[in-house]
Amino acid sequence: MLILLFYFFIFIVAVQILYYLGVFRVFAFAKDQKSTPKKIPVSVIVCAKNEEENVAQFIPLLAAQEYPDFEIVLIDDASSDKTLDVFEEFEKQYSNIRLVKVENNEAFWGNKKYALTLGIKAASKDYLLFTDADCYPTSTNWIATMTAQFTIQKTIVLGYGKYERITNSFLNKIIRYETLLTAVQYFSWAKLGKPYMGVGRNLAYKKDEFFKVNGFIEHMRIRSGDDDLFVNQAATAKNTTIAFEPDSFTLSKPKTSFNDWVSQKRRHVATANHYTFFDQFQLGVFYSSQLLFIVLPAVLLAFQFEWIIVTSLVAFRYLVAWIMIGSSARKLEEHDLKFWFPIVEIVLILIQINIFIINLFSKPAQWK
Repeated sequence: MLILLFYFFIFIVAVQILYYLGVFRVFAFAKDQKSTPKKIPVSVIVCAKNEEENVAQFIPLLAAQEYPDFEIVLIDDASSDKTLDVFEEFEKQYSNIRLVKVENNEAFWGNKKYALTLGIKAASKDYLLFTDADCYPTSTNWIATMTAQFTIQKTIVLGYGKYERITNSFLNKIIRYETLLTAVQYFSWAKLGKPYMGVGRNLAYKKDEFFKVNGFIEHMRIRSGDDDLFVNQAATAKNTTIAFEPDSFTLSKPKTSFNDWVSQKRRHVATANHYTFFDQFQLGVFYSSQLLFIVLPAVLLAFQFEWIIVTSLVAFRYLVAWIMIGSSARKLEEHDLKFWFPIVEIVLILIQINIFIINLFSKPAQWK
């Protein structure tokens, strides 16, 4: 029995090495980007529901962008707080703000995708740049660096949405590491010609791409996924590229409660069940192999079975993974996370398997 586990462990290590050296290396060792702004007309789209404090703080940062031709489309998704009032004040203050007021619709009650669809249709520019109501750009050149990646062929741009760093918070390190790992995955697969997701905190595409796939209609019944399910459906090797210059990043306020973050991740995991078969398969293989990489050597070492080989393979895999994660963390300016590897990785793996099990027995909460 132990010999079979030993050979299976060797196979799992090979799978992990394949991912880190065969896939993630593509982004980890990619050349740093240096873009030239194209100055194309852009509509920045923000959808908010009960976000009065966040929009009051962050919309002025969007308005302060150094870009010659852009508008900000503010979508109030039937908020019950003062979000609409704040938006209306900004509309008076800034001439390039366009306000979309969404009322609850019986057929699309509380559906963010319905609200976003109205905002996209109201946008006057052909190129759209999306962020969330609790996000803000890291520089005044955010629009310029994101849209610089557009070409005649490349009409979908995947960006990076960071989370603010909270000192002395281990939960914050887990959240940021998970965000980093996710970005390494979707950036790497996009560079390999297999784009499968993006994040609504920082995503851009030409309006034509939205209408080519009839918008969100194929997954309108699924409350989440206005970003990743759209990309999973519309993105191809020919029309998709990535943006990872530091000026292209956005920052978001992270969850400070473990339960709140788990609820958020449960929605993300549930949405991934609607990806294409290949994307579900490759993600399933990666996360399963991560879990098995922890379990199998623990069993083998408990029985002291081929402990020198097992220990050597564990060390080799961690070295390879640390190099890939460390290089990617440098690119995405998450420098401190490489010093917490592999502790945060092990904790995250255990949390993810717990989320997967919980989702088997109950549905996660949806958009506010």
